[in-house]
Parts: sequence; C-alpha cells; structure tokens
Amino acid sequence: MMVSLAAGLWFRALPRRARGILAAGRTCSDPQMRSWRHTGNHRHCAVSFYSTLVPSHDVTVNYKHGLPVINVPLPSRKELCQFTVKPMVMTVGHFLQDMQREDKGIDTASILSTDGARISSNTLMEVVLRNNFTLLINNATYQVEPPIVDKVNRENASEMDNIKSLVHSLYTALHLEGHQLRKERGLLQKLDNLQEQLQPLESMKFGILQNAQGKTTRLLWIGLALLSTQGGAMAWLTWWVYSWDIMEPVTYFFTYGSAIAFYAYFVLTRQDYVYPEIKDRQLLNYFYKSARRKSFDVEQYNKLKEELSETEANLRRLQDPLQLKLPIQQLNPEH
Repeated sequence: MMVSLAAGLWFRALPRRARGILAAGRTCSDPQMRSWRHTGNHRHCAVSFYSTLVPSHDVTVNYKHGLPVINVPLPSRKELCQFTVKPMVMTVGHFLQDMQREDKGIDTASILSTDGARISSNTLMEVVLRNNFTLLINNATYQVEPPIVDKVNRENASEMDNIKSLVHSLYTALHLEGHQLRKERGLLQKLDNLQEQLQPLESMKFGILQNAQGKTTRLLWIGLALLSTQGGAMAWLTWWVYSWDIMEPVTYFFTYGSAIAFYAYFVLTRQDYVYPEIKDRQLLNYFYKSARRKSFDVEQYNKLKEELSETEANLRRLQDPLQLKLPIQQLNPEH
C-alpha cells in the first residue's frame, strides 16, 4: 500500500505530457521529450526534456516610428537582435544579408510563404510583411505573424507621389545646371586630350596617304601605257608585218586570257573587276605597307577617332537647347 501511494505521488509529480505518455503505455519518441529514465526510486525520477524546434513566437514584428522592427534570435549568441526594415526600399535579400553580417554563424537563411514556396530575394519586404511567412535560419524554423497595419488610402498615396515628384523637380532645378557644367567641362577636357593625341598621328597619316596616292596614280598611268603599247603592237603586226588572217587567232587568245585574268581577280578578292574599287584596293594596300614600315598604329588611330566622334556627339547633345531647358531656336530660311 505504501508502494502504491508512493507510486501515485511520483506519477502525479510528473509533468502532464509525461503522464499522458506513461498512461498510454507509449515510449517517448516526440521531439519535445526525448528521454525518460527511472532511477529505481519512486521519489527520484530523472526526466529530460529538450527540443530541436525553435518556438514560433521567438520572432516578432512590431512597429516603431512608423517602421517595422523584426526581432530575430541569433543562433551564435543566443540573443534577440532587432532589425529595422525600410519596406519600400529593402528587399528580402538585403534583410537576409543583414542577418548574416550580424551573426557569422548563420550559414543559410531564407523566407518561405505560408504554402512553403521560397520567396525571391528581389521581393520587397513591404510585400512580405503583408502576410504571415516562415523564416528559416540554418535548421531552425520560425513562424512569423506580422501585425495588421492599416493600409494607406489612395488619396494619401497620390499625395505622397506628388510630394516625391515635387522634391525631384526641386532637386533637378537646383543641381541640373551645375551638373551640366561639370559634365561639359569634363567633355571639353577629354576632347582636348584626344585632339592632342591625334595631332602627331594625323600628320603622319597625311604623309603616308599622300605617298600611297602618288603610287596608285603612277600605277594607273603605267596600266594605260601598257594597254596603249599593246594596241599599237597589235596594229603594227596586223598591217605592216603580218596579215589579219594570222593575227586574228592571236587577238582571240589575248581576249580570252584577259577574261581568265578578270575571273581570277574575282576568285581571289571576291570583288568585281571595277576600276574605282581596284583603285581603292590598291591605295589601301600601299597605305598599310607604308604604315607598317613607318610604325604607324592604325588600330590606335581608329580607336582615338571613334572616341573623338563619340565625345563630340555627347557634347552636342549636352549643349542642345532642350537639355538646357532653353527655348528652341527657329531656323530662318536663307534668302
């Protein structure tokens, strides 16, 4: 009887959850109570309770000075840390990065919706705080229930947009002129530097181009002289040395050989045998040969010319009356 009384007192001294498990005759497999050990004495029973799940109410959200403040327990220091969120600017990725910078023990962190879908890191915190969500830190799970905040009506939102537009207009009016002057000064300085770098290259290019044009012109005159000599030789052989019956096959083979030469030119260059194109091709050939011989960097010259053209275009666009908010000048027709 004393044993039964002691057992009853011992059973009643146990926590309610342990009593329910013992009464049902089940082993302790719940994660909230992992071990129960009897020491042999009914008055002394060692029962250990521990949990791998973090209580959901550890993460709270409240508002201070109109901004949401999220209280998050840090896994390394075992303490709460407050993170002030700017809903309209801060994204989920920024919030998770702030937590990881605050506690280096956070290896993985993410935010899930109530249905278990992962929320993108580019989503604004304003959208996340409208509904309940789940915060995952390492292996811990937190169910977060943000407080319900009255939504701003459309009139207040429209008024806020008007204020933002007014502030932007004021900022532009106060700083646009100075910004344009600084930009124009920088472009003018860059333009002077480019022109200074191009000046020796331009003089060298002019000399090389004049030399190439002279060689190309001499080559054209040499071709004309050769064709004239060929025609004269054919006439002399036809009327003074031989007869037309003998020279006719010769002229035929000369014509056929010229056709073969023209076709070979097309095969090698992929261009028609047109005299202006041949002249330009030969001019470029002479120019690049002279440039290599005189160490003229054609690629550097082309790069500087492109930068100069781009800088001049930017300067013209910056000095446009529309950019300076000046009245457009009417173009008067010439009389």
